[in-house]
Amino acid sequence: MARYIGPVCKLCRREGMKLYLKGERCYSDKCAVSRRPFPPGQHGQARVKLSEYGLRLREKQKVRRIYGILERQFAKCFTTAASSKGSTGENMLSLLERRLDNVVYRMGFASTRAEGRQIVRHNHVLVNGKRLNIPSYVVRVGDKIEIKESSRKIPAIQAAVAAADRRPIVSWIEVDRSNFTGALKSLPLREELNEPSIREQYVVEYYSR
Repeated sequence: MARYIGPVCKLCRREGMKLYLKGERCYSDKCAVSRRPFPPGQHGQARVKLSEYGLRLREKQKVRRIYGILERQFAKCFTTAASSKGSTGENMLSLLERRLDNVVYRMGFASTRAEGRQIVRHNHVLVNGKRLNIPSYVVRVGDKIEIKESSRKIPAIQAAVAAADRRPIVSWIEVDRSNFTGALKSLPLREELNEPSIREQYVVEYYSR
């Protein structure tokens, strides 16, 4: 399965904001965006005025990088959102938020979405009592998510649970971290998806050009 394996701090610097791709490091003084708040590369500190197309492209790339998926999968997600009723942008964000790897991250069982993806792929997650190792699985309202009992003592999962209170808590997820279980109570609320900030209308305009 294709995935980005390069330095993720460069991605944050390229987008000019914290995308929270590095777990606890993003909340410390070691954060690359705090230390070098300009794009990477030889011409990173040059002043560049983006065109309308450039703004839309950067927003699309930013959203892709936040959720850790590649272009083909992201375009497929947008197509599904566009064919559904309601706002295309909000539908897209709802699909991205309900990915199993993201839900595991939101529940606090992983310190990053990439770590959530790995936990899912390595068969540590049960959905409604059954093992599921597909990170792109779209969780439905009422689905019960839990960490397999034999996996609950893994140091990375333990560390993520211990540090989970530092991250924003979302209302559409119900979680019991002491028992390593949680459930999706309702569909994601747009007003709670503001860290990092996302302008989904730019993404819609990018794919609608």
